[in-house]
This record gives sequence, structure tokens and C-alpha cells, in this order.
Amino acid sequence: MSRYDLTDFEWRVIEPLLPNKSRGVPRVDDRRVLNGIFWVLRSGAPWRDLPERYGPRTTCYNRFVRWRKAGVWDRLMDAITAAHDGDIQMIDSTSVRAHQQAATVKKGVQISVSVDHAAASRPKSTSSSTRWASRSGSA
Repeated sequence: MSRYDLTDFEWRVIEPLLPNKSRGVPRVDDRRVLNGIFWVLRSGAPWRDLPERYGPRTTCYNRFVRWRKAGVWDRLMDAITAAHDGDIQMIDSTSVRAHQQAATVKKGVQISVSVDHAAASRPKSTSSSTRWASRSGSA
């Protein structure tokens, strides 16, 4: 069992919810395909890097896209949440990253900064006469 594979409990919960219309060619094992989809989503790897143990990458990708359009993923998430009595966390900060350009300002955007010019002209440290007096030892 791989790191991102479904547990037996999770598989029992979602297996009845999967579409099972078999047309033409026999279907590839749903659990194996789901594990492949989860591997790609969790690892962040491109579909072309999907390990062979999960089957053809085109099968995993096509099923992921078809099920997204059909709303299957929404039903699966609702079932998993209900099975865990709503006590499930879905955001993992280790896999959330901002793009390197997210911190920069777009060209053409003007930033206006309001500055209190009176506050800016006030001295920010001890006056120069006090500093000179303390250096000479006459303070």
C-alpha cells in the first residue's frame, strides 16, 4: 500500500457511490485508478509521472475529468465527511504555496501611500547635541 492509497475503510465508504455503467471495454479497477488520481493530486506531480502500478495515466486523467464534470467528486467528499461524522480537515498547509510572483505588484498598478509629513520630519532618536555631550564626557 502506497502513502496516498485509500484505506479499506475509505474504500468501503465510497465504493457504492462510484458510477458503474460499464459500456464496451471492461473497466479498469476503480480503486487502483482512484489511488492513482490521489497520488497525482497529493504529490503535485504531472500526470505523465504517474507510476505504472496505478494503470494507464490517460485512464486516470480521463476518469478524473469525467467525474469532475458529473459531480462524482462532490458526492464522494460528502460521503467521506459523513463517514467521519463531519470531523475531517481538508486543508493541509504543507501543500499550499503561493507563486513566487504573488508578492510582486503588477505593472500599471499605482500604490498610494499616505504619509504624515509632520511626523516624518520629527527626530527619531536623541538630539545631536546630547550625543556630542555624552561623547566628550561633559554631560
